[in-house]
Amino acid sequence: MKLKITIALLLIVQLTFGQDRVKRVDSLLNAMYAQQKINGNYLIAEKGTVIYQKSFGLANEETKEPLNENSIFELASVSKQFTAMAIAILHENGKLNINDKMSKYIPELAYYDNITIKNLVHHTSGLPDYMELMETRFDKNKIATNDDIVTLLAKEQPKLLFDTNTKWEYSNTGYALLATIIEKASGMSYADYLQKNLFTPLKMTNTFVYTRRYAPKKVSNYAYGYVYSDELKKLVLPDDLAETKMVVWLDGIVGDGTVNSTANDLLLWDRALYTNQLLSKSGMEQVFKSGALADGSATKYGFGWFIENNPDYGKMASHSGGWPGYKTYIDRHLDNDKTIIILSNHEKVAIPINSLRSILYNKPLPTKKERKEIALTNEQLQKFIGVYEIQPGFEITVTSDKDQLLAQLTGQNAFPIFAENETQFFLKVVDAQIHFVPSETGAITGLVLLQNGNTIEGKRIK
Repeated sequence: MKLKITIALLLIVQLTFGQDRVKRVDSLLNAMYAQQKINGNYLIAEKGTVIYQKSFGLANEETKEPLNENSIFELASVSKQFTAMAIAILHENGKLNINDKMSKYIPELAYYDNITIKNLVHHTSGLPDYMELMETRFDKNKIATNDDIVTLLAKEQPKLLFDTNTKWEYSNTGYALLATIIEKASGMSYADYLQKNLFTPLKMTNTFVYTRRYAPKKVSNYAYGYVYSDELKKLVLPDDLAETKMVVWLDGIVGDGTVNSTANDLLLWDRALYTNQLLSKSGMEQVFKSGALADGSATKYGFGWFIENNPDYGKMASHSGGWPGYKTYIDRHLDNDKTIIILSNHEKVAIPINSLRSILYNKPLPTKKERKEIALTNEQLQKFIGVYEIQPGFEITVTSDKDQLLAQLTGQNAFPIFAENETQFFLKVVDAQIHFVPSETGAITGLVLLQNGNTIEGKRIK
């Protein structure tokens, strides 16, 4: 009898413990939504069971249609895991070999003879960013496709950013070229191959490749992505602003983005990745294994996933996505089978992934580090003033007002930044830091923005 009571009490404690975590998540997200810091769909699961799911905000600002659990979002770079999985399946089925040279499938790019498919998958090719190239070399009255990237690279033959496989640098170009390779190896369009080999078998009925400007079609329950216009003082579609107009003329490019899905479908995807439904056991192991550089060092990037061995959470595979109007995140805790899915259709929002992780593991919320401000001379401050490109159309502009530096992201207000050492600054309005990158001569060549667990690099252009 005593044993039964003890077991009953234990079950009650465990249930309450779980409820407390859910309440903490809900309290956190409701507070952030009230402060307009988040928007979108949130789903958290443990061992495949949903323990929290909620929608915050609107799917359509014009009609005021609210988001719901089946709202369909553009995934942006979260799409890369589907591209990489398609490559892995083609490899396992003998349709290609990941050690094949890229030029075997795209002979127009024989100039880049050392680049393999594996280099494209692991972001070690050294290829320059296609968006930067097309910004000045493409007719923006047309909508670009993957063929336009190939044509441009073949014609211009831009130099590699580094010797292939000697460095890791995130590359949208590589994943767009992977989509072209998928088409050449399979004889199917990228969209059709993913539909037949991934989405249909996994019953992901609300997931598909969608280029809504290049190939418009009616999609029910669609979450339109919005950016904020300072001039109009309201949320607008990125199509309507000059600084985010690339969403139109780059809309026909697939592979690095353009998969659209729901939180529920992404949970189906998450569950399938614990099985051998898509690949053999050894094939799945390769998907979640970090690539390696020529010197043997790990890239910490697998097949479309950032790979991390976290001392608190174990082995993790995650990926973020960002495109004008959208911010997305999928977080998979492989050792503990926990999943966090965040889909947002507002650009100017936080992704509180670190706080959600802490709650899931019954840890205190991460506290904002107390940063000590130091004074720099006006001469020291002057070298940071300039324009730093995050991606085409998105820049951080650093200016000064007397002895105070200000940082302004495209489409947002300027905020003061404060030095904590000679190259590192922080913001007080949000928990974010800017680390300026000096060359060997001391000249500032770029910056790194750290916020919400994300690291974003910017190259100085002025």
